[in-house]
This record gives sequence, structure tokens and C-alpha cells, in this order.
Amino acid sequence: MNEHTLSMRLERVAAHVPAGARLADIGSDHGYLPVALARRGAISAAVAGEVALTPFLSAQRTVRDNGLEAQVSVRHADGLAAIEPGDGITAVSVCGMGGETIRAILEAGKAYLSGQERLILQPNGGEQPLRQWLMDNGYRILVEEVLRENRFDYEIIVAERCEAVSYSAEQLYFGPLLMAARSPAFLVKWRRMLRQKQQTLDNFARARQAVPEEKVREMTRQARWISELLG
Repeated sequence: MNEHTLSMRLERVAAHVPAGARLADIGSDHGYLPVALARRGAISAAVAGEVALTPFLSAQRTVRDNGLEAQVSVRHADGLAAIEPGDGITAVSVCGMGGETIRAILEAGKAYLSGQERLILQPNGGEQPLRQWLMDNGYRILVEEVLRENRFDYEIIVAERCEAVSYSAEQLYFGPLLMAARSPAFLVKWRRMLRQKQQTLDNFARARQAVPEEKVREMTRQARWISELLG
């Protein structure tokens, strides 16, 4: 993968960045996503934010090698602190980290958001707490996708601020739009997850030390939800 050929996962993220957007890609790593979109003429400007020094320097190099310094700003910053008031950001992407980490980035950086941005989020697990944050902060989920790449299941969540929105516990767990669409990739993922939950419950039952009752109860509830979903 590079700025010329994105992974399938990042191509799907790229597809949800509005044409002509001013993008802030947080945790940009090598800067492949904003540089690829800028090379295609799909965005008008971008900020590539990275808190770790090595990927920050890699992103700088990617931007420089493609002659895009005037269009893509690379900033060494923690989370949404990479966004400056004059950037006029209209889309924010946060990809390739746990959902709880993405939630923490959004929560810590709320002051940097105008509320007009589209959020394009690609968590590696932990989707439930991320959806909870979106609901609690007045974001409606517009698009959800699930895809499998390199033996991993990935979800993409696209959200925008709106009037108050409410999702059930099951919708927060599975994704309200994914639940409704029931795509083949979604069903395959949850069949796999059900097997894992059932194996975990079997391991709990055989464990020499007692597993906390709350943990068993939560795992049992999740397995029941999945069984009901799959029918």
C-alpha cells in the first residue's frame, strides 16, 4: 500500500470523503489517504495529523515526494489538535485504531470541531463505545460498511451532526444500518463472532478460577443478541 495504491479498507474510507472536501486525517501514518485524494483532485486541501514522530516524518516525506506541500499540511500534534481555526475543515477521518481510542480522540478534541464536519471513522474493533459517543454527542450515523481484508473484519462509520438521535443497545452493538442491511459480509462476521463468544463461554465454564459474574452475564447477553440476529 502507498499513496498510489490504497488498501481496500482505505479506498472505502476515501469513497466517503465528499468531493472538494477540506480533510483532516488524524493519525495519518504515512499520509497515504490525504495524498492519494489530493493526487486524484478529489479534495481541495488536507491536514495530516500524527502524534508519533516516525510516522509524522514519513507523512512529510510522502507529501514532499508528491509535490503537495501547498495542498497538504503535515502537523505533529495530538489528535484533533492538528486542526487550526483557519483550516476550514469539512471532513475528519480517523482510521486504523481501536474504537475506544477514536472515541477518546473525539472527546478530547471536541473544541477543535465546529460540528459541521463529516466524521469518517474506521475503528479496529470497539465499535460499540464509538457509536455510543456519536449518539451522546448528537451525531447521526449516515453510512456503515463492513469489509474483510487480510483476515480481519473492519467497519467504517460515517456520521454528521444533527438533531438528537437515539439508538437501542443492540443498534449500538451491531450498527443500526448494518443491522438493517444484513449484508453477506456482515452476516459472515457475526457468525464468526458467535462461534468465538460460545467458545469463550465454554472456557469460562471450565476455568479453574471463577470468572466475574458480570463478565459472564455480558458475554451471555452478546451471544444471545447474535443468535437472535442470525435467526
